[in-house]
Amino acid sequence: MPEWTGSRAVVYTALAGNLLIVMSKFAAAVVSGSSAMWSEGVHSLVDSVNELLLLYGMHRAKAPPDQTHPFGYGRELYFWSFVVALLVLAVGAGVSLFEGVMHLRTATPIEHYWISYAVLGISVVFEGVSWSIALREFRARKGRLGYFEAFRQSKDPSMFSVLLEDSAALIGLLIAFAGILGAQVFDAPWLDGAASIGIAAVLAVSAMLLARESKGLLIGELAHPRVHESILAIAQGDAGVRKANGVLTMQMGPNQVVAALSAEFEDALTIPQVEACINRIENAVRDAHAEIIALFVKPQTAEAWRERRKIRERDIDRL
Repeated sequence: MPEWTGSRAVVYTALAGNLLIVMSKFAAAVVSGSSAMWSEGVHSLVDSVNELLLLYGMHRAKAPPDQTHPFGYGRELYFWSFVVALLVLAVGAGVSLFEGVMHLRTATPIEHYWISYAVLGISVVFEGVSWSIALREFRARKGRLGYFEAFRQSKDPSMFSVLLEDSAALIGLLIAFAGILGAQVFDAPWLDGAASIGIAAVLAVSAMLLARESKGLLIGELAHPRVHESILAIAQGDAGVRKANGVLTMQMGPNQVVAALSAEFEDALTIPQVEACINRIENAVRDAHAEIIALFVKPQTAEAWRERRKIRERDIDRL
């Protein structure tokens, strides 16, 4: 089973950074009384829990297939990434919003500003290091795709989850700094509470983006188009295949794909020859794509394939 070494390193880096700064944020919040620092402390605490859940999901996803899960447990990671999105929304954004509203209702002056500034500066360094590592890994995987397109097509939630969380963390730190600085310069404590609400908004947006992508992977998405095209090309290149009609794929994990191929074979082939042709196609596909854990080949005429597609499209239109 795949190890996803790069993704695991990114998650470990993010976890280490959050654990180093979470207690300092809470300590600064207690000493200064800053609402924004409380929100940032909760933000880092939630992120730490999220990284632990992602690591657990990656561990569970490596479990081998068994009788109850013949295609393995790859979607465990998708499930836990969806749980992460819910935690960010319910706990991170919810607590930050509550803290901000309460501070607006009973705004109290911030004390010892320098502590908050020092913790925010240290946090920017740690979050920046984690963000740069996640971004470098994401760039290496996205190829020529744009960032948003690569985010939409990514099949590894541990990668885009950490990048999204770190991006939200850096934006949150800037909002906290602006709120605390504004409260100090303009002698307006309510700006600190407003910053907390701003942090809640950032967390809510990132949670909804993460939930949307995780949900799509969890209920079943197509594999990357290049996998689809490659399978068709391999099948069409076999001498026993008259026409490779089409392929249906489903992503079962970051590096686990199930595929079904429809192909029309030459009429002169005997059943043993068709079986040999299918074996050649399966071996060639697995050599080209180690992520394919199962390939099902259905002998079918091109006309039957087109008719079946029309029926499927009509069923989809009715939904």
